[in-house]
Amino acid sequence: MRQCRDMRLTRIFVEQDLTPGSIVQLPPETASHIAKVLRARSGDELVLFSGDGREFQGAVENVRGSRVTASVGAAMEVDRESPLTVTLLQCVPRGDRMDFVVQKATELGVTRIVPLLSRRSVVRLDAGQAESKTLHWRAVAVSACEQCGRNRVPTIETPSQLIDYLGSSTPAGTRLVLEPDSESRAPPAHLGGAAEIAIGPEGGFATEELEAFRIAGFARMQLGPRILRTETAAIAALTWLQTRFGDMQPQGLVD
Repeated sequence: MRQCRDMRLTRIFVEQDLTPGSIVQLPPETASHIAKVLRARSGDELVLFSGDGREFQGAVENVRGSRVTASVGAAMEVDRESPLTVTLLQCVPRGDRMDFVVQKATELGVTRIVPLLSRRSVVRLDAGQAESKTLHWRAVAVSACEQCGRNRVPTIETPSQLIDYLGSSTPAGTRLVLEPDSESRAPPAHLGGAAEIAIGPEGGFATEELEAFRIAGFARMQLGPRILRTETAAIAALTWLQTRFGDMQPQGLVD
């Protein structure tokens, strides 16, 4: 196999079981990119993964227009997942900000993202729009995994109403809700390996929603004296969680 200089970091998600020795057809959008932009040729090396936690040595087998097949080589057990299981409850912001949240949350090791619609949410989605958005956000998460080296794609739930979620969900570890007016800034001493953290919409959570969070077992907390935008709050919260309880502890620092 030949390693193309432009493709040395190319990782490709293939949504099917990967078996060493088999030939797979690459996803259309990815195939078009590596064929037309990276100008892939037969023998160029790839890294393939299907979301089961492993990655596979691979190589371009054939390029025909925008169609590309790849051979699957040896499997490698590569664990880049955080020991902390994090569920992000994110009220959907307007515009393309949710794309940003999904992308960065994936890079930061989130396990599951639950898009929520709250009383003060600007965004409103019907069933068809919700399904379309879910597929789009999953594609964003897949792309982020290809970039950051994760071999497991976080779960992206279909958007739901906040009150409905709180009334039907099962607690997934320590439950936290960000609230800028909260008097509590004391972080929990431990999380037990799992956390669920809720981020409000542009206008914040309504009073009755905060009460619903309380009833559902969520503790209020803030991340400092400044009011953060919803997408900033999500990234700041995940960074804090992973730094304190996950796998983002700095290493190799010297005086």
